[in-house]
Amino acid sequence: MQKEDKERVVAELTEKLRTADTLIVADYRGLTMPQIDALRGRLLEHGARFSVVKNTLTRLAAEAAGVQALLALLEGPSAIAFIESDGDMLAVAKALADSARDTKVLAIRGGLMQGREITAGDVEELAKLPPLGVLRGQVLGVVIAPLTQLVALVNAPLQDLVGLIDARIEQQGGADGSALEEPQVANNDTSSPQPEAADKEAETDGGS
Repeated sequence: MQKEDKERVVAELTEKLRTADTLIVADYRGLTMPQIDALRGRLLEHGARFSVVKNTLTRLAAEAAGVQALLALLEGPSAIAFIESDGDMLAVAKALADSARDTKVLAIRGGLMQGREITAGDVEELAKLPPLGVLRGQVLGVVIAPLTQLVALVNAPLQDLVGLIDARIEQQGGADGSALEEPQVANNDTSSPQPEAADKEAETDGGS
């Protein structure tokens, strides 16, 4: 490969490494070209590009892109599934796991998910998860459940709420009325004259 071609390949790989949301590295040794093409087509349906790479050039690209964690995965014949931002990571993991099981040749090494290292075991676990659409539905169900309960509470018969408020007002009114009743009776009691009024009556009687 000419120097210019190598530089072009490194530049392309560097861009892929920088823009890929997630990538999975596999050892494709032993796969036939039809098997590679079939896997490539299946991954493309799920938003991933499957590329057979040269380790020496990929190492240069990894260093240029600042993806040092990738270097440890580049041992032996390597192929990388670059998952785009709108790709289905779970479907890609399942496709690779299925290919590894069916061919008994493809070997998943691991990868990077949003900058975090993942192992071959992690990829296997991702492959066991339900499809992304189903998973989103399950998460949405967990979020919606409390909201549904809240709506049911808000939509309870308004009459019940009014009844509770009326009962509370009546209870409060009864308590306030009983508290005010005794002082009111005391203020209206004029059966006996006040001390000052009695003294004035006595003085008037004496003067007359």
